[in-house]
Amino acid sequence: MAERRVFAGPAVRKVRREAAMTQAAMAEALDISPSYLNLIEHGQRPLSATVIVKLAERFGFDAATLGGEEVPGGAAGLRRRLADPRFADLGIGAQDVEEWLQTAPATAAAFARLFDAAPEGGRSEDDGDAPEVAAVRRAIEKWRNHFADLDSRAEELADELRLAGGDLYGTISERLRTRHQLGIRILPSDVMPDRLRWLDWHARQLMLNELLRPASRTFQAAATLAQIEAKAEIDALVAGAEFAESAAARLFERHLIQYFAAALMMPYSRFLRACDATGYDLLLLQRRFGAGFEQVAHRLTTLQRVGARGLPFFMLRIDRAGQGSKRYAGASQSPLVDGDARCPLWGVHEAFARPGEVVADLVELEDGSRWFTQSRSVAAPGATGSGTPARFAVCVGVDAKVAAPLIAARGLDLMRSPATPIGLGCRRCTRTGCVQRSMPPLGRPLRFREGERGVSAFDFAGD
Repeated sequence: MAERRVFAGPAVRKVRREAAMTQAAMAEALDISPSYLNLIEHGQRPLSATVIVKLAERFGFDAATLGGEEVPGGAAGLRRRLADPRFADLGIGAQDVEEWLQTAPATAAAFARLFDAAPEGGRSEDDGDAPEVAAVRRAIEKWRNHFADLDSRAEELADELRLAGGDLYGTISERLRTRHQLGIRILPSDVMPDRLRWLDWHARQLMLNELLRPASRTFQAAATLAQIEAKAEIDALVAGAEFAESAAARLFERHLIQYFAAALMMPYSRFLRACDATGYDLLLLQRRFGAGFEQVAHRLTTLQRVGARGLPFFMLRIDRAGQGSKRYAGASQSPLVDGDARCPLWGVHEAFARPGEVVADLVELEDGSRWFTQSRSVAAPGATGSGTPARFAVCVGVDAKVAAPLIAARGLDLMRSPATPIGLGCRRCTRTGCVQRSMPPLGRPLRFREGERGVSAFDFAGD
């Protein structure tokens, strides 16, 4: 399959203007002719690999941001917005979105801002995010869920704690005790029936629920350390997000605290090396870093350090009803994390029926893109055996084009092997003849043929 040519004129022009250079000056720096640079900027020539490397070396150009770096969520985020019922009759396809981002990213960003600021909250009918949650998601997408300052600070602290010896939970406990005069108490669940962690500054104690598993206990202790020792970095990021609602600011703060805790448990460089060495073996990474499956899954979405990038994973957590409570696209730009409707044919739902197993699935969307996903059911932190157990399915996925290093994908021809054909929820899926279809797609008129009944409950006009 031929590689897609990269046209990125607006991005190159933006870099040149930020450097306050003429086309002639930048062309000289890139060792190309001014006429060639002019053609690149006007979308008449693609970027060659050589030019991309020179842009990165001399101007800090990040090739990973090509195609929608100004739009929160990139191409996938723009497709989600354009999937709104108000645009259903326009027939906007994936190729239209790509061309828009390549030729006029600033206008695409302007549309995204106006859409997100709309009175309806800019949400399509299958996007169930509350306004505060949507605002935080946009802030996380803007950073691609990689916060370099937090990662660096957590890595420094992790190295310092390693020198102290012992297990991580023990060294965190000792640091809280000696440096911050905070003791840790494990309390019975009937004393803390509705809390996992409680930091009582008056009593100088961090109280943890006894039901927390070892990985979760370490994570909560690390989160407390984050509140104290990474406060300046976290406060700066929250202030920079400029949220209109205080609830959104608090939600973002909580995300950053948990981000730091995960980075402390799984320091960037060591974790990335382990990923490469193990073929991103999820269960082995759990054991090596004393983390839970969900913690490892989330950490995989953050590995976007310049010069040391991991694979661009996304992460999704759903409940038994298919509702998403965590959705991180990371650098993947995957549409599979958008909205609150999921295809029932996707293997993520199968994880509930196979507890303890990692369910691998190769799926193909309508636009031909393929994704390799791994899902596993997990219990909620502090869950007990009494009453209805709270369980979720956690899924991590990556574009099939780059999934070859995964140990779980070995032996598969990721671009030719049979894949499960799925959609982005019935209202956004136009596949015909699907026996699982529960609703007709938006913008497609229904058809009825006398004396006929198809395998699908709805027959509609095709392309």
